[in-house]
Amino acid sequence: MTAFTNSSESNMHVYDSANATSFALVRSNAYTPPSGLIRDPSVIRHTDGYYYIVYTTNWTGDTIGFARSADYTTWTFLRNVVVGLNGSTGSTWAPEWFKDSDGSVHVVFSASTTGTAGQFRPYRITATNSALSTWTSPTPLGIPANYIDSHLVKVGGTYHNFLKNETTKYIEHATATSLNGPWQFVGTGNWAGWGSGLEGPALVRLPDGRWRIYFDQYGAKRYYYADSSNLSSFGAKVELTGLSGTARHFTVLREDVGDGTAVATGRRSLRSANFADRYLRHRDNLAYVDPISTATDRADATFDVVAGLANAGCYSFQSVNHPGRYLRHHTMRLVLNADDGSAVFRADATFCGRAGLAGGGTTSFESFNFPGRYLRHYDYAMRLDPRTSDAAFTGDASFTVTAPLG
Repeated sequence: MTAFTNSSESNMHVYDSANATSFALVRSNAYTPPSGLIRDPSVIRHTDGYYYIVYTTNWTGDTIGFARSADYTTWTFLRNVVVGLNGSTGSTWAPEWFKDSDGSVHVVFSASTTGTAGQFRPYRITATNSALSTWTSPTPLGIPANYIDSHLVKVGGTYHNFLKNETTKYIEHATATSLNGPWQFVGTGNWAGWGSGLEGPALVRLPDGRWRIYFDQYGAKRYYYADSSNLSSFGAKVELTGLSGTARHFTVLREDVGDGTAVATGRRSLRSANFADRYLRHRDNLAYVDPISTATDRADATFDVVAGLANAGCYSFQSVNHPGRYLRHHTMRLVLNADDGSAVFRADATFCGRAGLAGGGTTSFESFNFPGRYLRHYDYAMRLDPRTSDAAFTGDASFTVTAPLG
């Protein structure tokens, strides 16, 4: 979860949670833009494996800001994008990511051509390249004037838009069968029973299929959530314990860490997908993919695949010929170290099975504590790198789990 706070609208904080309720601070001041503000940060994970945020850069102006991270804690400024709605005299607020079911990536934002007191309308821009660096001109979403904070999800063929009515200060609900409308308001006024004075709605789908909506009661500086099984009716609002009074206008990204491809446990070896004569092995306490010939080679290339030390839904690799030592990443290099019992070690030594990026029945392994980074070999040395879509990476990051060599 990415948020700005009541204490600062120039710094972004990052939180995470195992249950979408109890959020813990991962890093304070995780991102400060080179200029302007960092209000309303919205986060996605893109197909290149990176996390991206888009955010409000200022109370007035015609830009929105973009930043990127490989690990969701260290962020790099990318660019401000001019959306071209009346320059410095307008206002451009609350950009939100929306990935459509066809794979297209959009940013929906609220804009007024006459500044903070003007009549806001939702607009969208659409990425025209996979790097998310070029965008279409703004297109009106087709919502009436004086609505802000649009947050979109799509279920089946229906688009759902939860947004703030700036006149009444209620969060309302509109639906459409096209992203461009026409939109029909199916929940207006106090339809959900949450009261007025609310903004910043953000939805996430829970693992059991229900939906959770978060929203900011900005006047009282309190944060709430409510749950729904169908997006048509919601339960009562519940204060977000621990963050209410601190966090402001955030989005939540669900990632299924540990929910992935099953890997055969027990004594196993891993053969490189793109160098079939090479296997993952340890050598001088560093990990490589090497040709295997001697008995020592075979023993070094054999591991006990066990339930992940940090997450039982993932996996850890214990050396067979050095019991008590596990493969773990250290400064992004894969090494063989003795388990010191620390939480850091357990997390560094845990990897989640993913369908092989190279296909063909192979398996890839994503870091448990650095989502988006995968085990791969580079010049035959094993390391942890951000996922990319090029053929070299997909081959380097894919393995066949075989019978043990040793």
